[in-house]
Parts: sequence; C-alpha cells; structure tokens
Amino acid sequence: MTLHRDRDISRESLIADLRAALGKGAVLTGAEIGARHVSDMSATGTAPPFAVLRPRTAAEVSAILRLCHSAGQSVIAQGGMTGLAGGGNPTANDIVISMELLRGIEEIDTVSATMTVKAGTPLEECQQAAADAGLFLALDLGSRGSCQIGGNLSTNAGGIRVIRYGMAREQVLGLEAVLADGTVVSSLNKMLKNNAGYDLKHLFIGSEGTLGIITRAVLRLHPRPAAIATALCGLADDKAIITLLRRAQAELGNVMAFEALWPDYHRHVAQILDVRPFSDDHAFWVILESTAKADDVEAFLAGMIEEGVMQDCAVAQTEAQAHAFWSVRDGHPVDDLPNIVNFDVSLPIMQIGAFAADCHAAIKMRWPSAHCFIYGHIGDSNLHITTSIDYGPGEDMHTVDDLVYGAVKAHSGSISAEHGIGSLKRSYLHLSRSPQELALMRTLKQALDPSGILNPGKVI
Repeated sequence: MTLHRDRDISRESLIADLRAALGKGAVLTGAEIGARHVSDMSATGTAPPFAVLRPRTAAEVSAILRLCHSAGQSVIAQGGMTGLAGGGNPTANDIVISMELLRGIEEIDTVSATMTVKAGTPLEECQQAAADAGLFLALDLGSRGSCQIGGNLSTNAGGIRVIRYGMAREQVLGLEAVLADGTVVSSLNKMLKNNAGYDLKHLFIGSEGTLGIITRAVLRLHPRPAAIATALCGLADDKAIITLLRRAQAELGNVMAFEALWPDYHRHVAQILDVRPFSDDHAFWVILESTAKADDVEAFLAGMIEEGVMQDCAVAQTEAQAHAFWSVRDGHPVDDLPNIVNFDVSLPIMQIGAFAADCHAAIKMRWPSAHCFIYGHIGDSNLHITTSIDYGPGEDMHTVDDLVYGAVKAHSGSISAEHGIGSLKRSYLHLSRSPQELALMRTLKQALDPSGILNPGKVI
C-alpha cells in the first residue's frame, strides 16, 4: 500500500509541475481523457493513460520531457492514431503527449520548393497548402484527413505514390526533434544536398517516437503533375501484373500509382460498392495512374490488350469515375467484417505471386470459412493482407500472425512495409532483422534514451 501511495504522490507532484509549465487546459486527467487516446486503428489498446498533455510549441515538448525524464516517467507521443501496429497505444502508467495543438504551416518557400510545418498538422492540410501555392506534396495516404505529419514521419509512411516519389523519408529535407532529456535538436535544412556530417534526421524518421519526438519538418515539394489518367485493368493471372508494371514503366513512363487487387478482395468490395465497369469478371485487377498524355495512355493500354498482357480496361473519364475505381482499393466494406486483422508486408517483387498464393492457401486450409483479402502497391514491393476469421479455442490474432509472418520469412520478405513495428510486431522483428541489426538498434536506443522513457515496449 505504501508503494502505491508513494507512486500517487509522485504522480500528483509531476502533474502539478506539468500544469505549471504548460498552463491551463494543456493537461488532461481522469474523465477529461477521451477514448481516442486509448488505441490506434488496430483497436488493441486497452487502457487510457493517466494523463494527456497537449503542447503547442517545441519548447513545451522540451519542458515536458525534461520533467518526465527527471521523474523517470514514460511518455507516448500520439498523432492522428491511424496506425495499425499499436505504436501509439499507452498503458495506464504512461503519459501521452498529443500533438494535435502543435499544428500549422509556418512557411512555403516556392523558390526552394519546400514547406516548413509543425508535426501535428494533418497531411491533407499540407497537401492543400502545397496545391494552393502551385506545388505538390507527394506523400499521400488513405487516412490523409486525420493522420499527422509527425506520425507520417515517425513511421516512415508509404502510401500510393511511393512508386514515383519514394517513402516519407524521401520527402524530408530538414527536421526538428526533442530528445528524451528535453534537448531540442533543430536542423531545418532546405537544401537537397547537404553532406555535413551524419544526416541526423534519419535517426528519427521511422523510429516511431522511441528515439525522440518530431516537432517540425521541412518537406520537399514538387511541381504539380499534369492531369492524371486513371485506368482499371482486368488481368488473367499474377504474372501478367508484373509484366504490365514493367511495360508501363518502360514504355509509358510517369507511372504515379500501380495497385493490384487479388480476386477475393475485388469481388467482395466491388459487389458491395457496385463498381463493376466490365461485363466479364477477371482473376486480377490493377489500378494504374499515369501523368502521360491521355492519347499515349490509351494507346499503351490498347496495345497491352492486343498482346494479351491484360484482358480488358476502363479509363476514367471524370474525377468521379476515378474516385469510384479507388473506392474499391480503399476497401471500407471490409472493415465491417468480424475479427479483422490487417497485415502490411513487403516481398521481393518476383516473390509476390508465390507468397500471396501460399499465404491464401495456408489460411483457407486452417480456417476454411475465413476471408483472406490481398491487395497492394506491387511496384514498391508492398502487399496488404486483411483476414476475418472465426477463431477456434485458444486462437486469436497472434495465431494468424504466426502463419502470415512465417510465410513472409519463407519468401525473404519484411514483416512491415509502411506501418511500423509498434507493439504488435515487436516479437516478430527478428524474422526480418539480423541479430547484429537488432543489437545496433538497441545501442542507438540506449544512447539517445538511456532511461527508456520514450514509447517503451515499442519496436525493440
């Protein structure tokens, strides 16, 4: 009882210090803490933190971490909570730093083609600001309206434009982050070339808040692309998908997105949404986007049909039609199924077809009534798998994890393509990283966060 009482006194003292540092309304406790702070979209979080802090500046984040570091208090940074790996999930003993008020675009430099932005700014707000300035922010995710830039960078988010522009990492020129002890490391570089020593921003991009908390970033912008042609293609087999991808890149060029949908997934979603532009069904489907001239796109696609690479194709004539094609890929009807488990893996491109077949067959063999939906970006090696399974006695989502990640290992893939490791994939990280790599990760963690207060229990 004495230990619990001492802990409560320590917490009360820390909360009082935090209120003094941050001011009224920035520290939430008890019933003030909303349900959104319990779990990300994996729905695996079980308890609210004992406090939620809402800083507005990097200086306030620094003050928070100085106090928490001194008290040995664990801290979880939360953004839009759109992740699927449990990376933002707290325990009842954690303090959450919500980045929702650390928001705003500080500058758009049209000469340097850069945007300086605070970490809590929603991605969609950044995209619109870039467009209003006549430029283009390449990072794009389905959760664009609610995900935040800081979370995008701390997980090294991917999205649908990776095939053309690369991961979130490639969109960052400069970064500001706060270390565990409150030290602010600010390197808001605007230059594309800068080899002055270690490129420290890469310590924080993709580290899921375990090495420091990102507070500001300088994002690289691009010229606005020309009109985008969106096509929905029907194909006979998975080998034709790879052929179409490589031919499109070599002959058509300017491929912005390339999304493949396996048959179970497409049939389920397209039937519910009633998006069926062809009279005939096809085994596989691809959504292809290109900024090549419309006539060139149509000529290329016609040639692919003549050569038998694909069986049919529809080119969107309006933005509404393009949106309808993408609505199938976004797959929201799948969310209504029970016991959903989402996987985000990557495979060597030539292994994708074999992996998908093996994974699907293994799941259906063990659970014949299961739904196993497979789709992905393909051109950047990324596959998504969504399962809905009626578990037997002693089974849960980790039973499915064992099966899927075992297949990933067998096909020399990675257990995480773009959603990070968080807490849900931590015990499987050794399948994709060597002992030497894991040891180096622990060395970095110990060097930057020796007390282990930043997002404990995540990644490693």
